[in-house]
Amino acid sequence: MKATASKLLSLLDGEYVRSISRNGEPSWLEEMRTKAFSQYINLPSEVSPLYSKYSDVKLLKPESIVLVNDSRASKFPDADLKARLEELEKETGALQIGQSPSRVFVDSKAAKQGIIVSDIRDAFVKHEDIVKKLLAANPLNYGEDKFLALEASAFQSGIFVYIPRNVVLEDPIRIVSSLADDGTSMVNRNIVAAEEGSKATVVQELYAPQIGAHEEGSAELKEGNGRANQKEGGVQEDQDQLQQAYFELVETHVDPNAHLELVTLQAMGGDNTICISNRKAYVENDAKMSWYIGMFGSQLSRYKTDSIMKGQGSSAEDVEIIFGVGNQSFDITSNLVHFGRNSRGRVLVKSVLKDTSKSLFKGMIKIGKEAKATESYLAGHAILLDKGAKSDSIPGLEIETNEVKATHSASVAQIDEGQIFYLMTRGLTRDGAKREIVNGFLEPLSRKMGPTIRAWVNYLIENKWLGKPLMLRSDEAMEQILEVEKSRYRETQDLFEKHYKYR
Repeated sequence: MKATASKLLSLLDGEYVRSISRNGEPSWLEEMRTKAFSQYINLPSEVSPLYSKYSDVKLLKPESIVLVNDSRASKFPDADLKARLEELEKETGALQIGQSPSRVFVDSKAAKQGIIVSDIRDAFVKHEDIVKKLLAANPLNYGEDKFLALEASAFQSGIFVYIPRNVVLEDPIRIVSSLADDGTSMVNRNIVAAEEGSKATVVQELYAPQIGAHEEGSAELKEGNGRANQKEGGVQEDQDQLQQAYFELVETHVDPNAHLELVTLQAMGGDNTICISNRKAYVENDAKMSWYIGMFGSQLSRYKTDSIMKGQGSSAEDVEIIFGVGNQSFDITSNLVHFGRNSRGRVLVKSVLKDTSKSLFKGMIKIGKEAKATESYLAGHAILLDKGAKSDSIPGLEIETNEVKATHSASVAQIDEGQIFYLMTRGLTRDGAKREIVNGFLEPLSRKMGPTIRAWVNYLIENKWLGKPLMLRSDEAMEQILEVEKSRYRETQDLFEKHYKYR
């Protein structure tokens, strides 16, 4: 690992950010990076004092995270990723493993339709006009979150997806990303643009190898910390364990009458892995943005999603499923921001927590002065399977006009022992009874996702419950789950349609 190409997060400086831009980037992008970094170094990890006492962001250890700014060849950290690669070669999508250059695949049909799937660094060169126009139309506020500023200033990789006008994709675009097996971390920036009248689904899979302390990573830590701490003339032998982090900024631009779905399956294994994601959706007139997220992996998952409904008749929904075990921590923020008249926003987050895992749900409905006739709903619900599990919910409202409907709800409850007893009298084991209750708790949510995505989510839930590796596989178990989901799938009334009944 070359010292000139690597930097501990705790020692990140302006020179490192400028060195990234020297790799052929346009000057306007370097200016954006510099502005973002100036905010990053001055912001606290949790900007809002209201959330500070609840947040587990302290689990992130900047002195144990190694960033790199060069492209390097990475091995497949898991043999199953080779199978994923074979699948992607027949479809449209991309594969990222650490800082290796992204492998991009566009099938012939998608290519004829003008679909663009590109490594983000290539996109700033080959599609500069498109990307610059998108970023100028919806500038970021780097001061709102420390990690958003980090992701905007220090990203080294990512994917750019562009759906041309009136193109309707039947098959999803699949993006598979994995941390490398050398212990280095990633900072990604993904941009997805759906032009007017288009419709597409992007499926994102996130993985991480099972790692401990790496020799290279430990050497980098020693160098970054002065090679070793001196103790009474001796050298301290114990070194901090390397921590891997995946930092991600996702921006979606949904033009009038377009519909974009972004499905994220976060299955990052490893007991010392951090996943931090900032997500922005800019939704124009009569357009729709759908976020579907399943969170299963990482020691700490910190997701912040802002759905900004700019246009009249725009709509956005954010549906998230969380399944925590051990000492996992999930920090979820979902904001619905209404600027357009007659806009509709929906957020529903459900957490299932075992052992001593915990979740924190923060959400805000913001309705601007011009957003009359808006309807918005925000809900966070959690079920605790063990006494050591914990969940907090902090929903809120900011309304600057009248003639709107805006409601929020939150609930946290231990699993019902009466329900467990009833199911056990019907022949189920205690563990089987818990699983049936969990399935019933999540069913209304997963039904929103459609049969294939629901099968993937159920497969990951099943694997996690049984302690198996978190990796989607085209095996017999997957085929059985997929067959069941397709056979029982049916269109149902929007579960949010009568949301005001639950106030």
